[in-house]
Amino acid sequence: MRMGGSVLAVGVFDGLHRGHQAILGRAVARARERGLPAGVISFDPHPDVVLSRGPFHPEPPLTPPAQKRDRLLALGVAWLEVVPFTRELAALEPEAFVARHLLEPHGMKCLVVGEDFALGRGRRGDLAYLRALGERDGFQVEGVPLVLEAGRPITSTRVREVLAAGRVAEACRLLGRSYSLAGRVVPGHAVGRRLGFPTANLRLHEEQWLPGDGIYVARVRHAGAWLPGAMSVGTRPTFNGDERTLEVYLLDFEGDLVGAELTVEFLEWVRPQQRFAGPQALARAIRSDVERVREHFAGAKHPP
Repeated sequence: MRMGGSVLAVGVFDGLHRGHQAILGRAVARARERGLPAGVISFDPHPDVVLSRGPFHPEPPLTPPAQKRDRLLALGVAWLEVVPFTRELAALEPEAFVARHLLEPHGMKCLVVGEDFALGRGRRGDLAYLRALGERDGFQVEGVPLVLEAGRPITSTRVREVLAAGRVAEACRLLGRSYSLAGRVVPGHAVGRRLGFPTANLRLHEEQWLPGDGIYVARVRHAGAWLPGAMSVGTRPTFNGDERTLEVYLLDFEGDLVGAELTVEFLEWVRPQQRFAGPQALARAIRSDVERVREHFAGAKHPP
């Protein structure tokens, strides 16, 4: 057991959107009031993968494991424990789950969860059940109201939906930050270079949910600096491509980026992916895309 105890938040927390941030912020605040560490108990794989009654194709995460851990620490969480989610775990009665995974190993003094949270067999462990259990076993339970945006709850499913539609500015409002991808630049087919717009082909470090196919205004972190960029997500239909690729053109940048580590933040939708009549028509479209990016950064301020 952790000496002195801890304050815990429990959940998948995929996306770490504003709703999640409200829960985690409350847990960190309660931990500081008590002079205790704030810990997070999360699960892998996603419970939906394990509990699905039929064929289920798991969706890539909004926040891959390494990114989730980093963001949690930045929010003031002291540690993250990822519990393997199995059918056996799902079948535990709420009282057994709390004892084995929260009280005994972590000395939980306070549990902070969303108001719609439930755990254990048949989701019996809702707030009312957990509060009654806490009165008996000496821990408090705090439910945090859902966070609304435009009158609707912010959920990971909603974030996925708006990203799939290319609405990255709306995703930013739900997340409380720009959606980002991180990876290494790998050699490509030099198509962009032949068109006069050399692009960096990005290979992600971890599998992650991608915004819908199209062109985006982006800002790109390279070698400690943020640079404006035009980001393409898609299959290069003008050249009959069939593999989904991530390519970014850094405005006014000169140099070889192969092997470089980049972080790309999606700021604004520009246009959908299109098949053009040929390379010249595509080059004209890219030129227009780049001007859109310049206009965005000429009128916008972004933190360093």
